[in-house]
Amino acid sequence: MDIQSAVAAVDPGHGVRVGGRALATAHTFTVTDPATTSTLAEVSSAGADLATAAVDAAADAFTAWASTSPRTRSEILRAAYELMIGDADHLTTLICAENGKPQSDARAEATYAAEFFRWFSEEAVRTDGSYGLSPAGAARTVVTHRPVGVAALVTPWNFPAAMATRKIAPALAAGCTTVLKPARETPLTALAIAQILQRAGVPDGVVNVVPTTASSEIVGTWLADDRVRKVSFTGSTGVGRVLLRQAADRVVNASMELGGNAPFVVTSDADVTAAVDGAMIAKFRGSGQACTAANRFYVHSAVMDEFVERFGAAIAALRVGPASDPASEVGPLINAHAVETVQQLISGAVQEGATVAATSSIPDRGFFLAPTLLTDVQPDAAILAEEIFGPVAPVVSWNDEDDLLAQVNNTEYGLAAYVFSGRLQDALHIAERIDAGMVGINRGIVSDPSAPFGGTKQSGLGREGARIGLHEFQETQYFSIQD
Repeated sequence: MDIQSAVAAVDPGHGVRVGGRALATAHTFTVTDPATTSTLAEVSSAGADLATAAVDAAADAFTAWASTSPRTRSEILRAAYELMIGDADHLTTLICAENGKPQSDARAEATYAAEFFRWFSEEAVRTDGSYGLSPAGAARTVVTHRPVGVAALVTPWNFPAAMATRKIAPALAAGCTTVLKPARETPLTALAIAQILQRAGVPDGVVNVVPTTASSEIVGTWLADDRVRKVSFTGSTGVGRVLLRQAADRVVNASMELGGNAPFVVTSDADVTAAVDGAMIAKFRGSGQACTAANRFYVHSAVMDEFVERFGAAIAALRVGPASDPASEVGPLINAHAVETVQQLISGAVQEGATVAATSSIPDRGFFLAPTLLTDVQPDAAILAEEIFGPVAPVVSWNDEDDLLAQVNNTEYGLAAYVFSGRLQDALHIAERIDAGMVGINRGIVSDPSAPFGGTKQSGLGREGARIGLHEFQETQYFSIQD
């Protein structure tokens, strides 16, 4: 599908979706293709009035949806999965256009995003609870779970499909209704997913989408509304702290998937070829614009030269370009500010003594930044304390495992980590000492719908995916029954 047709199909001029209606607004905002800097669409921009209207619709739909049988909710989510797989070309085109991902990355995201509908369609019918005699023997205890209520979902631009489905799917499976604010950079994919859900049979008001440039106003309106009982946010730790403070005023149930600073550890006996292959995935998927992206590379001195030579050659060979070129492996950053920020991190590292050991060529047009390998990086370098969010790989040498782990854990973040080792026992020993919610062992990717995604420390609260992802949208209730 060509870009113009793909964009027109989601009707961005009526981009606010409330109660099953597609609404236009007095104000719009521009969505830009980061690979070409050209305008893709003018999208409706909602204010506080439509934010409230979205909660009205979700609250009105809640009782009926919560009482809908688990089997019915399951079949609707399964239908959404089938429709999403069928619409993969459309979704791929939109992700490429508004996010800039290469075609292979965008298609992989569309498929991965659909899997959340399939996974939670299966979890929806696995209702659980417990029954037993109280210790005193005077009562029977029945424990059950109920939907938390209207859920406010706030998603980022780096995975416009997957971040939406990873929140919508468990919310709907649990019986919640939702109000979704997609990132202003990538609202078109969210609108396409809303259309898919409507076609799948999701009742009006169960999923409402509110694109906007006034993010703080919209989310603030939701968090101040007594009917909103859940907020699920994926984004920066700084914004997460603000939302948690707002949520505290009404003690709103909160899930936070925040920033990361993932270490990538290579031991002395690691398969260097496999480690480089894993590093290329962990670092450059999505141009490094992922909270799980490898951010700091700690390579044992015994294999440092070989690793740097192979890693540098792979980086230099990367094909960087727009999604219109099917051969592109790395796309642009999301906007000019992102390019400037990452360039400043590279310059700062070089000023501190780092060496640019390898780069790849980039197009002259668009928000591109050359994938870069930095060597001679000292353990206390400033760049190691930053979430780079770009295609830059700083490499540090290590020898002593205790010193390594002290460096690895010297961060406020604890989302993801990666360990490559020749012996599984050694890899597990290191992984168990890393303070992170997820560790990839001899593989460069950790995300899976069946696994609990989330971090420790200031990387967030709660988990998404797996069975626990459903419980994030439920409250536990028990009945004490006189024996």
